[in-house]
Amino acid sequence: MKTGFFTWPSITLCLCIITLILFVPSIGVSQEYRVGTWKTAQTIQPFFYQDFLKTGEQVSVFSFTNPADQKLALLAGSLDMCGTTLAHAIHAASRGEPVVVVASLCNKCSALVVKKGGPVASVADLKGRKIGYVPGTMHEILLRETLARHGISPDRDVKLTRVDFFDMGIALARGSIDAFLSGEPFPTLAKVQGYGTILSYPYYEESIGSINAGMLVRRDMLEKHPERVYTLVLAHARATEFLKAHPDEWLKKASEFGTPLEVLKEARPNMELVWHMDESFVEKAKSLGERMQTLGVINNQPDYEALFDLSFTKQIYAEQPVH
Repeated sequence: MKTGFFTWPSITLCLCIITLILFVPSIGVSQEYRVGTWKTAQTIQPFFYQDFLKTGEQVSVFSFTNPADQKLALLAGSLDMCGTTLAHAIHAASRGEPVVVVASLCNKCSALVVKKGGPVASVADLKGRKIGYVPGTMHEILLRETLARHGISPDRDVKLTRVDFFDMGIALARGSIDAFLSGEPFPTLAKVQGYGTILSYPYYEESIGSINAGMLVRRDMLEKHPERVYTLVLAHARATEFLKAHPDEWLKKASEFGTPLEVLKEARPNMELVWHMDESFVEKAKSLGERMQTLGVINNQPDYEALFDLSFTKQIYAEQPVH
């Protein structure tokens, strides 16, 4: 069983964040929502929720560095909703944790990168090479899927090397690794800075496709306060559609998180903001879960009907002018 989803330092940090969240003031607010997300261009929607809430409603957005910490805060009752990778949602549900995905968040955002001018010109050339990855992530699953589809055994024919996302570019530039599969903006950053070449975008529509992340709530909140869940999903849908219609505002705000605007503009075709879910979405998630079990990331399949609640996005899609 892989343990890439939790580390003790991250849990300690998360507990500190939870303490801070519990003491955020809510004076004069009739309804307050607490939402967790990452500070990335592809997970930016919660920072715009406030623009689409009613008078007297307020959202406090808390930024995290990984989905495990967000989920921990959610289960502790410190958040009403949080972002998560679908791989992490499936992992949590397979362990019996009471989480429900109520909206999608982003698609795509991944790429396989090799050193510019190096010996790797195709996926087949990766045989015998050292590849950087983060265990237990969507990117590991996509990497293994890509290698397997080209007849390369991830366990025998290449050397998978654990490298933090923030260190992958340096490792590639220095020659410590020959390739990495990561999420934006790191692939585009490697390309723009001149040391990397994007070899492929690992999306396979007949199986996993380009699904990536979603918005998660606790089951007890969904059962006891469905109107609160609806309000947040509606704000999420409206924020997503607004940002899609105003890409300049989207990327300008995202650049405040630390990635240069020119890098985000270059990466934009590989980042897709989404909110709606349907049966096809769930089928791709099932394919993802099957791959995760094959890889040993999970021991058993979750109850997908319990994990994904399509009712909110379907209702909004049918009734609200957000699409």
